Amino acid sequence: MGIIELLGVAGSVSLLAGWRMYLCVFATGLAMRLGWIDLPTNLASLDVLANPWVIGAAAAGGLAEFFADKVAWLDSMWDAVHTAIRPIGGALLALAIVDASDPTWQVVSLLLGGGAALASHGAKAGTRAIVNASPEPFSNIAVSTGEDVVSGGLLFLALSNPPLAIVVAIAMAVGAILLLLLAKRVLKQLFGVEEAKEQTPA
Repeated sequence: MGIIELLGVAGSVSLLAGWRMYLCVFATGLAMRLGWIDLPTNLASLDVLANPWVIGAAAAGGLAEFFADKVAWLDSMWDAVHTAIRPIGGALLALAIVDASDPTWQVVSLLLGGGAALASHGAKAGTRAIVNASPEPFSNIAVSTGEDVVSGGLLFLALSNPPLAIVVAIAMAVGAILLLLLAKRVLKQLFGVEEAKEQTPA
């Protein structure tokens, strides 16, 4: 696998870690354990991701996230707690995947992986804040289930087809930026309306 393909896989997995970090750790560790991803010799310390205990803990975390993400406002609290965790996870996943014999590439993969996870996490959290404004619970469950399916599908594509992972990473990066902009605009309008209501005399 060439450096461009590795960067594509790392970018895709890091971006997806902003949505479903535990799923990404579980899948990446399993892929390393089964030999789908060759662990770089200079980063042998990160073979901890392929440890059965880490894979098991990631599976347990993924299960908890699956259910927490379906409950309105609990998902926003879960996202708030993971605001620091997901970018770190995305950065470490990128470092585990990229074969960077040059320390420069290690720094690049850490920065880009963490930044990508933070951007997609921000887009997810902003979108959820909008969905949670709806009084009924079904939209939250539908959005969360959609995220589960898309995350699993894109993660499988990225790990099984590295050239396609580049396209996935670019598409996800563009999508995350658009979602961030949309969430910012909608939340500004929602809070603007609430402020106007509060200022209107009875």
